Amino acid sequence: MLLLRRFEEKAGQLYGMQKIRGFCHLYIGQEAIAAGCMTATRPEDTFITAYRDHGLAIAKGVSAKSCMAELFGKATGCSKGKGGSMHFFGVKERFFGGHGIVGAQIGTGAGLAFAEQYKGTDNVSLTFFGDGAARQGILHETFNLAMIWKLPVVFICENNNYAMGTSVQRTSNVMDIYKLADAYDMPGDTVDGMSPEAVHEAVGRAVKRAREGGGPTLLEIKTYRYKGHSMSDPAKYRTKEEVEEYKQRDPIEYTKSKLIKAFNVTEEEIEAINERVKKEVDESVKFAEESPWPDDDELLKDIYIQKDYPFIMD
Repeated sequence: MLLLRRFEEKAGQLYGMQKIRGFCHLYIGQEAIAAGCMTATRPEDTFITAYRDHGLAIAKGVSAKSCMAELFGKATGCSKGKGGSMHFFGVKERFFGGHGIVGAQIGTGAGLAFAEQYKGTDNVSLTFFGDGAARQGILHETFNLAMIWKLPVVFICENNNYAMGTSVQRTSNVMDIYKLADAYDMPGDTVDGMSPEAVHEAVGRAVKRAREGGGPTLLEIKTYRYKGHSMSDPAKYRTKEEVEEYKQRDPIEYTKSKLIKAFNVTEEEIEAINERVKKEVDESVKFAEESPWPDDDELLKDIYIQKDYPFIMD
């Protein structure tokens, strides 16, 4: 969690220095979700998410160096510098994006689950989306098919309350998003997203059900982003008092306190973690700055093309 937090803080600083351009959506405040999901799954399980993807990518094992290089648009980035902030990717790590189209990853995540079922594995697809994407039609189509086919998928709504900038209360007649599962007879639950233990336990139950052939689960994990929707968002739709209230439940401070009180971890050990994380983030920035830009011949690579496409008019 600390690595995700420090990476995002550094990304925010570098964005302000114009070292990072374009869109940039920070995960600060939501780190307990990534941590709890990682401890409740296996490396073979797939993750897919929306454009607030830095934290989940790094948690899944995509290196901080390749992630920072991607933010810089460098050839050594996890998407060869061609995806940027919203399109992190790691085939080896089983991290399948980073998607800029709201809700599109919901259907793709079910497709990943179908592929695992078809191949006869017991791997599970964790499919993440925000509370805003819960309003997209693809969610309902996907939920229906996922239940009919009993796909091994865990749908995770990272509900940070505000979508792009409008509260759930103003956009949905259903305040508890997990209840959307009821229409499909799908198990659903709400989870404290500020507690890594609560996330671990809920995801662990859902993953077990999926591995055993029980089909999908919808988890509404209630969390909070400290920053705006993106770096260009001043977040004037909420009060400073509300943000401070959530910061009192900060998952990193909570975990630090628990480590000290319940597990006798010393301040020196905590500081060693801080130093290790700081070094990893600093090294990622150095790596990104020293990496080359993509060659011009990369422009037409990694795209779909039909050479005999009949509708091109010269």
